[in-house]
Amino acid sequence: MQNIILLHDDLVNKTYTHSKYEAFTISDPKLRNIHKTSVRDRLLHRALYRQLYPFFDKTFISDSFSCRVNKGTHKALRRFRVFSNKVSKNNTKTVWVLKCDIRKFFASIDQLVLIEIIKKYIYDQDIVSLISRIIGSFSSTRKGVGLPLGNLTSQLLVNIYMNEFDQFVKHTLKAKYYIRYADDFVFLSDDKKWLESTLSQITTFLEERLHFSLHPNKTFIQTLASGVDFLGWVHFVDHHVIRTVTKRRMISVIEEKQGKEDVVQSYLGLLSHGNAYRLREKIKEMKKENKQIK
Repeated sequence: MQNIILLHDDLVNKTYTHSKYEAFTISDPKLRNIHKTSVRDRLLHRALYRQLYPFFDKTFISDSFSCRVNKGTHKALRRFRVFSNKVSKNNTKTVWVLKCDIRKFFASIDQLVLIEIIKKYIYDQDIVSLISRIIGSFSSTRKGVGLPLGNLTSQLLVNIYMNEFDQFVKHTLKAKYYIRYADDFVFLSDDKKWLESTLSQITTFLEERLHFSLHPNKTFIQTLASGVDFLGWVHFVDHHVIRTVTKRRMISVIEEKQGKEDVVQSYLGLLSHGNAYRLREKIKEMKKENKQIK
């Protein structure tokens, strides 16, 4: 309680300073740099998030699915299926997909641009100043750039930042079939040339407005029939299957945990959202016999 009172006094007196971060790395499955701050700072982050999220969430487009209440990957996948059915007009047209990925997403966010965006929505200078202190408490490659993956506030701030792009997509490009999950996003169309033109425009907008660059190896235009990798699944015209690398990692974890019940049930729940009957049966058998799946 004494610590909470001291934090309150610092906020009232406008003397609050953010503490330093503790950095560590996790494998998720690729290596990610996480930065954790003090309990005192996390308490403030939570309080700010609870006040700001309901307001900003109303400004976001419906097809933004990351770190939002009643959204998430499964709903994004279902939305992808709905869009693909509409574009194909019951499998009578070829569905082309523009798939994009932003290079070094969290590490590339321009803090000054983010603060200017926030000022468009919040007029209270004390609140803006407090948010600015949290934003400025971290830097990645250079001062004034990046947000820490470990902060609760970062989840909201990246959506505020990318909402500028979402609004550009909907109101300037007037893209009807667009889905975004964090830094992964897709456009669906039966017109390949329109997608090629769109790619040029979004590349320019991201570079000039948000100072982002697209990942060259993860940005492409291809038909849905050839298989489109999005949010951990490879999507086809009438079904979607789990990535091969995800399948291998899943099996490896189950073997390592020796068929532990909660691990198995978690994976079975994930696989229930796609075409993975054989893999589900193998995992059930692995749990039963505790033997390696080959």
